[in-house]
Amino acid sequence: MIEKLKPYLPEYALEPVFELIKHYQVHLKIVNERVTRHGDYKKDLYGKHVITVNANLNPYRFLMTLIHEIAHLVAFQKYGGQIKPHGTEWKRTFQLLMVPFLRSEIFPNQLLPLLANHFRNPSASSDTDERLSIAMKRYDEQDKDSKVCFVYEIPLGSHFRTYNGKTFKRGPLRVKRFECLEVETGRIYTFKANAEVEMLTHYIFKNK
Repeated sequence: MIEKLKPYLPEYALEPVFELIKHYQVHLKIVNERVTRHGDYKKDLYGKHVITVNANLNPYRFLMTLIHEIAHLVAFQKYGGQIKPHGTEWKRTFQLLMVPFLRSEIFPNQLLPLLANHFRNPSASSDTDERLSIAMKRYDEQDKDSKVCFVYEIPLGSHFRTYNGKTFKRGPLRVKRFECLEVETGRIYTFKANAEVEMLTHYIFKNK
């Protein structure tokens, strides 16, 4: 198992993660990218604890995602199945499980202050923490041909496409979100700065 985990985790996280997987009898599946989530946890019909994590995540996001899902397992075991999935019990469990990993041997020093702030009150998804999400993105494997970027990187007035194929024109920043015009309908939508989109460098407006 450790050998299989090596490509996905920081080196000094391998042993403690492996111990958690063994202790909680996790059946881990590393799967193709899913746009709507980084990972998930469920107890299957045979009573197995199944956790899936996206294979395309960088080692630091993979580690956070895996511990996030193990925290669901532990919280449900300790407090029962009636608790809220991302309620107080899960938050406390996630914090306790992550503490041993929040050190410079595992995470880059640039991320540690952001992680410390995030884990004061961890959210259902680290993507909702804009500063942490943007900082984490720097450690993704770079594809020189990729046009995927954050909304805040799109020039004002330029066009971009979301994962569901809709095309938008980037507008101004209003407080903490960017107002963007959906080209097809003319409706205004707001996007967080760390929303990942595809920049359209040669967009041509088509009249209906």
